[in-house]
Amino acid sequence: MKFHPSTVQTRYAGPLGPMIVAATDRGLAGIWFEGQRHLPDTTAWPHAPDHPLLREAVAQLGDYFAGRRTQFELPLDLQGGTAFQQSVWQALLAIPAGGTTSYGDISRRVGRPAAVRAVGAAVGRNPLSIVVPCHRVLGRDGSLTGYAGGLERKSALLALEGAI
Repeated sequence: MKFHPSTVQTRYAGPLGPMIVAATDRGLAGIWFEGQRHLPDTTAWPHAPDHPLLREAVAQLGDYFAGRRTQFELPLDLQGGTAFQQSVWQALLAIPAGGTTSYGDISRRVGRPAAVRAVGAAVGRNPLSIVVPCHRVLGRDGSLTGYAGGLERKSALLALEGAI
């Protein structure tokens, strides 16, 4: 993934572990658990805890974890992904809180029914954990399958939303 040169970051001490929250001039560009798979190198991004969008994102994450929020109202910058990845991430945004879907359903939704593995790869590289709800994607049989932040966190997020 490519991130815009204007990317800034802050840290959020979430209940499931420390998180990195990043934004550009265009919108929220990343939320990752520290140490998760596909975490980009953030060392060059300035720390900007007072950035208005980062402050709002952290506040909304706090509300989400406290059970006071099921949807996020933040401008998103998903332009760092390929066109295919962006289509998958947009499909993830349509999964309601408390709901789940499968990789096959997503592949059909993006018009690529045979691309289940490619969809899985795009889901795994989602830069906006929780806000773009990749944790709501399950295996065909309803099993918990891969999550870049770890299956324990995926299970905890689904439980918080009442999906399991």
